[in-house]
Amino acid sequence: MMSVTVAAPTSSAAGAYLSRSSRRRFTVALRSDVSVTPTRILTNLKHECATPLPLLQQVAKAMSDDMRAGLGLGPGSELGLPMIPTYVENLPTGNEKGLFYALDLGGTNFRVLRVQLGGKDERVIATEFDQVSIPQDLMFATSQELFDFIASGLAKFASKEDGRFHISKGRKREIGFTFSFPVKQTSIDSGILIKWTKGFAVSGTAGRDVVACLNEAMERQRIDMRVSALVNDTVGTLAGAEYWDNDVVAAVILGTGTNACYVEQISAIPKLQGYASSSGKMIISTEWGAFSNSLPLTEFDREMDAASINPGEQIFEKTISGMYLGEIVRRVLLKMTEEGGLFGKSVPQELSTPFILGTPDLCTMQQDCSGDLHAVGSLLYDIAGVESNLSERKTVLEVCETIVKRGGSLAGAGIVGILEKMEEDQRGLIFGNGNRSVVAIDGGLYENYPQYRAYLQSSVKELLGIEKSKNVVIEHTKDGSGIGASLLAASNSIYKQNL
Repeated sequence: MMSVTVAAPTSSAAGAYLSRSSRRRFTVALRSDVSVTPTRILTNLKHECATPLPLLQQVAKAMSDDMRAGLGLGPGSELGLPMIPTYVENLPTGNEKGLFYALDLGGTNFRVLRVQLGGKDERVIATEFDQVSIPQDLMFATSQELFDFIASGLAKFASKEDGRFHISKGRKREIGFTFSFPVKQTSIDSGILIKWTKGFAVSGTAGRDVVACLNEAMERQRIDMRVSALVNDTVGTLAGAEYWDNDVVAAVILGTGTNACYVEQISAIPKLQGYASSSGKMIISTEWGAFSNSLPLTEFDREMDAASINPGEQIFEKTISGMYLGEIVRRVLLKMTEEGGLFGKSVPQELSTPFILGTPDLCTMQQDCSGDLHAVGSLLYDIAGVESNLSERKTVLEVCETIVKRGGSLAGAGIVGILEKMEEDQRGLIFGNGNRSVVAIDGGLYENYPQYRAYLQSSVKELLGIEKSKNVVIEHTKDGSGIGASLLAASNSIYKQNL
């Protein structure tokens, strides 16, 4: 049986999704004569987005093949996934003791966390965290200005350490740094920034070791800490989940963006040929957002990709992640309105605004069980200023369903691709008799969108079949990346022998 922790959407969340301005909008563009109906557009959309079992099997196999290619050396490796070695070889065992910190930087906020570990018997004795918003001007500042701000927040947090937390005499505090931007990792505690993403354009950091940037800022703030582990949020999620469940073999982030990582044998990583590993294993960050083979794409996907800041890149991410699902639906509705007269004779200009429809909006509409689909109508009015009847609202819901089903199903196929790649290399590791293989998933899309979650689970089960599915557990791990980073700081501590 597949096991999933399900978080039911709350009415307060739904209310938040509907809290847009309800002012009337009068500016419209007249549509031209049409010969295409919304029904025909919807029929074509369903056909192009369909994910029957043979297609999902093809996607899973392509994922496995691209993983293998990306781990290789020489010709062809550039055609595979990035498959970035993380140099995380030693996962937490539960024996870790002491005080450890984590810093999680992945967007417009950063989180700081501390945890007191008590070993096998006591595990996590105490934990505490804080979140700090990054002023917008610092997203375009210098590297020193940004890291000094982060270090200042860390210093304030560290100064509030109470009696629940204590460190052995003579030891320096250690911190795990979750840094969810593209880096070329060179060791467990160093990595060169490739480029800033997510709206950041900080000068003076690209090509530098981000750990060195943080260490220098901590020195300027007179913080007596050292970074002992640099990880991304997916790796942190795997470590945090594996601390409580030793059967965790992979982790997936499904939120605004997406990524997946898994535990790989060093012997199966040709591009690390000759690398000496104490454990014989390493976590590999697949960067699966870059995957693009065998995907069922539509004109709306291609148009959105062409208009993006990275055309031709991150196609899998643009098909399955939270940032893009709402935008794909908006583009479909716009064509239905312009060419098929979905909402009457005029086209609301708001519907032409990119990303005005978010994935949380899709979720809210799909939770509407009322007879007249009142929430759907209210949301369409708030966002686009359109008056809709019941038939039009049902059409909108069918569009949402089509795009979300495709996204969840493809995400499930990607997970199966990872598991099958692992099984091919080590027969019986994943699907062997009595084995239990856990995939930890974190991220707001998976947590808060029940339909998406259900399609993902259904896809995994359909691909694996009844017997193999009994060995695989899909587990929701909430906010695991922060504590995971602190646990990796502990398992890679310079004082490890004395923990």
